[in-house]
Amino acid sequence: MPKQKTHRASAKRFKRTGSGGLKRFRAYTSHRFHGKTKKQRRHLRKAGMVHAGDFKRIKAMLTGLK
Repeated sequence: MPKQKTHRASAKRFKRTGSGGLKRFRAYTSHRFHGKTKKQRRHLRKAGMVHAGDFKRIKAMLTGLK
């Protein structure tokens, strides 16, 4: 049986944390910051965690990720 491959697009978007969680990056951070408040921009800088409902599906795509 062949090995299961890591979904490369997902591997570039998610990072594994030390405790086994998945860290994700926020949307709305590429351009048009003049329309966002200072508070919004500050919060968008921080990475978020993958929610429990999505965790199982994303984890399956990242089989080879350390």
